[in-house]
Amino acid sequence: MKRTLLALTALLLGAAEAATLPSRAVLSGECCPGVVWTPDSRALLFLDGPPARGSTGIYSVPADGGEVTRRFSSVAFFSPSLRWAVRPGAGEATTLERLTDGRRFTLPTYGADVVWTRAETRLAYARSSTSGNFDRRVTRVFVADVFGAPRLVATLPGGSIHGWVNDSTLLLSGKPSAAARDRELFTLDTRTGARRVLRQALGFRSVTLSPDGRQVAYTVAFDSAARNGLWLQATAGGSPRELSVFGSYRWRDATRLLLIPLNAAGGPHTLRQYDVTANAWKTLGDLGDQVRLADWSVSPDGRRLSFLSARDGNVRVLTLP
Repeated sequence: MKRTLLALTALLLGAAEAATLPSRAVLSGECCPGVVWTPDSRALLFLDGPPARGSTGIYSVPADGGEVTRRFSSVAFFSPSLRWAVRPGAGEATTLERLTDGRRFTLPTYGADVVWTRAETRLAYARSSTSGNFDRRVTRVFVADVFGAPRLVATLPGGSIHGWVNDSTLLLSGKPSAAARDRELFTLDTRTGARRVLRQALGFRSVTLSPDGRQVAYTVAFDSAARNGLWLQATAGGSPRELSVFGSYRWRDATRLLLIPLNAAGGPHTLRQYDVTANAWKTLGDLGDQVRLADWSVSPDGRRLSFLSARDGNVRVLTLP
C-alpha cells in the first residue's frame, strides 16, 4: 500500500524518472524570446534587429534549424494564420491590413489586443478604464466583422477576453458587479446575448482554450482550498475536473494538454501529457534543460515544441513523442 501511494505521489508531482528528449538549438547568441510558430509548423518567427541583423523586422528560421531570413520588413502584431497585420497607432485607432491584397480598415482599440476567430473573419477587443482599483475598473468588450464597425457586447468590472469558443461565442471572465467578490468564467453568444457561467472564483489565471474551443484549462489561486488548483472544463458546461498538478501548460491538440510541472528542487524540466478522453497522465520525458520564464510553445500540428533555454538563452526545438 505504501509503495502504491509513493508511486502515485511521484506521478502527480511529475517526478517520475524519464528519458531526456533530444532537442537542438535553432538560434544562437541568446536569441530570441517570444518566438511563434508559422501556421504550417515549418518555421519559427521572431523579432530581431541590429546588431545581430541588418535591420529591425520579423525574421524566420526553419524548425530544423538553418538560414535565418527576414519574413516581414515592418513590425506588427500578426494574426495566427498570418492573414492580417495589426498596427496600433499613437491614439485610439488601430490599423488592420489584409496581407493578401493590402486592404485596410481601422478600429478604435486604443492599442488593445485583437482576438481573432479561427477563420479570422471576426475579432474582439476590450477597452478598460485606466484608473481605479483593477477589480472595479469597467471593461467594455467589442466585436466586429472584418471591414465592419465595432459593436459593444459586454460591460464587465475587471473583465478579460480569453478567446473565441466558435465563430460567434466568446469566453470571458469578469465580475457581475463592481462590489462582487468573485469573478465568473462564462461564455457569451455575441449574436444572441446568451450567457453560460462555467465557474465562479476569486480569479482565473492562465485561461487556455483547446484548439477546437470545446475545452478550457485554467488555474485558480489564492481562493479556498476547494477552489484552488488546475482545472479542466467543457465550454458547453458541466462539472470542472481537477488535474491535481501545478505548472505551465499548453494544448497539443483538441484532446491532449502538455504540462511542465513546477520543479522547486531544480534540475531539468519534465514534460507531461494529459489525455482528456482517457483522463490519464503520461510522462513524455525531460528537456535536459529548463525553460526560461515559461517561454515555450507547441507547433500547430502538435508534433514539435520550442522553448527558450535557461542554460544558454537560445531557442531550442524538439520533436514530441
